[in-house]
Amino acid sequence: MSSSSFARRATVARSVRLFREFRHEQTDPDRFYGALADDTATMIAELHRDSLDGSTVLDVGGGPGFFADAFTDAGARYLSVEPDAGEMHAAGLDHRTAVRAQGQHLPFQTGSVDICYSSNVAEHTDRPWEMADEMVRVTRPGGTVVLSYTLWWGPFGGHEMGLSHYLGGHRAARMYTRRHGHPPKNLFGESLFPITAAAGLRWARGAGDVDFRLAFPRYLPRWAWSVVKIPGVREVGATNLVLVLHKRSPPAD
Repeated sequence: MSSSSFARRATVARSVRLFREFRHEQTDPDRFYGALADDTATMIAELHRDSLDGSTVLDVGGGPGFFADAFTDAGARYLSVEPDAGEMHAAGLDHRTAVRAQGQHLPFQTGSVDICYSSNVAEHTDRPWEMADEMVRVTRPGGTVVLSYTLWWGPFGGHEMGLSHYLGGHRAARMYTRRHGHPPKNLFGESLFPITAAAGLRWARGAGDVDFRLAFPRYLPRWAWSVVKIPGVREVGATNLVLVLHKRSPPAD
């Protein structure tokens, strides 16, 4: 696993580029998710072993399939899991490698994939650490688990509700509904939940069968990664936390 190569790529220019793309998430999702997919595939490759060629990658919460091309172009055998049929077909993309299933109950054999990752999904389930345990289970010994999620107390924690989530999730949803005439896609308490960095770090340090390798703020430059070490501050400043784990090989007989 080459976290150092990704750390070198985590520059200010990359951060600025990604934050600029966030402006297009609602108006031009193809552009936004295409850029995010390319960055994600590169990140996963560097965190795994600098190459995805020949690796089986399972994307937990693959949504409408925007990430498939980026991973396939990198040489990976890409699979995805998505529980929401409407979300799967929202972009009209090909779904030959997609399975409809819950992240807490992945329909794959134990130790069947080389890399299992999830991007911005954990905040949308009320049982994120059950999903994380399943991700570990399906990853083969020697493989890589990458869990990335948006922190509730960060500036993007409310998703499309904006900073109003600091007034409370239910209040933010009501404010959004009054302003736009319809409820938000990510409805607090139903499809959006207050997840923290502290909870993720606690899970990663106590998870079985894995070595916890790295935690860093996904969209920030390398010089800002130390924010993850500061309790409280990291909940706001890290914005999106990435947890990287390595699946242990079983002990020799």
